[in-house]
Parts: sequence; C-alpha cells; structure tokens
Amino acid sequence: MHVKRIVLATGNPHKIAEIDPILKQYGIDAMPQKRCFKDEAVEDGVSFLENALIKARFASEKTGLPALADDSGLEVKALSGRPGVLSARYAEDGAGKPVDDEHNLLKVLDEMKGLPWSERQA
Repeated sequence: MHVKRIVLATGNPHKIAEIDPILKQYGIDAMPQKRCFKDEAVEDGVSFLENALIKARFASEKTGLPALADDSGLEVKALSGRPGVLSARYAEDGAGKPVDDEHNLLKVLDEMKGLPWSERQA
C-alpha cells in the first residue's frame, strides 16, 4: 500500500518547512498536526527515540493516519548530557512554565560559565 497522506507530528514550523518539501517529491501530502487536532502529546520519554514514538503514535491515534515524528535537543558533555530531551523546556519562567529557545540557550550558557571552550562540546 502506498501512503499518500501522513501527519507530521510536530508543532515546530521550522521542522514542517524542512520536511514537507522533501515528502512532496515522493507524492506524499504531509499535514501538520495542528491542521488535524489541537492536543499535544505528553513527551515524558527518557530518550529522543521514546519521545518521537510517543508523538507519532499520538498523532496516528488522533487521525487514523500514519505519522512521522522526531525529537531533538542539545546534549552538552560538560553538563552530563543536559539539557537533552528537556532542551525545549529547559528554562522556565517564574511560574514554572517553559520559555523560548533563547532563554533555554542562555540557561545552558550560564551553567557553563567558567568552563574552558575545549569542554563546551555538544
């Protein structure tokens, strides 16, 4: 069976813009999940693979269509792999809510203060 339509299990517009043209070359209509439903999967896996599976399964269950998902993040050697799967939610505002990428990056840089450049591998 040839898949003609799938759900992109992401709310990230940059990922959608990157993946959609690739799939179109193969005749696959990739619909962003926000076009299908409002809910978001709870990414509570302990690895990038587990979170990608959680998102893909969630989107597929919601739509009845095959789904494509990924999970990514920044693993900093000097921080014992942090922020890892928490990269998008690493920094929080005063109320404990996630903030934007810039604040997440600033938190990582703050935690690496004083480390030599040679130890700031990610």
